[in-house]
Amino acid sequence: MGRRSAKWDTKMKHADGSGVGSEHGKEENGLLTAAEVAKILNIHINTVRNWSNIGVLKSLRVGPRRDRRFKKEDIDRFLYK
Repeated sequence: MGRRSAKWDTKMKHADGSGVGSEHGKEENGLLTAAEVAKILNIHINTVRNWSNIGVLKSLRVGPRRDRRFKKEDIDRFLYK
C-alpha cells in the first residue's frame, strides 16, 4: 500500500468531484508550488526544497525567480512508492 492519506482525497478534489486542484485554484496546469506539495505531504516547505535539491522530488524551475514547480503526477508517484 502507498502513503496516500484521506486528507489528500478530501482537500484536493474540486467541489464537483472532478480532478484535483489546489485550495486556491492555482493548479490549472497540473503544476504545484512547494508550499502546496508540503501541505499534501504534511512536511515542512524546507524539506520539499531539500528533497528537490537532492533529487528525491523532481521539480521544474519557472520564472525569473526560478521558483520550483512540481508535476502532480510526480507527487502522486512519490505517494505510491
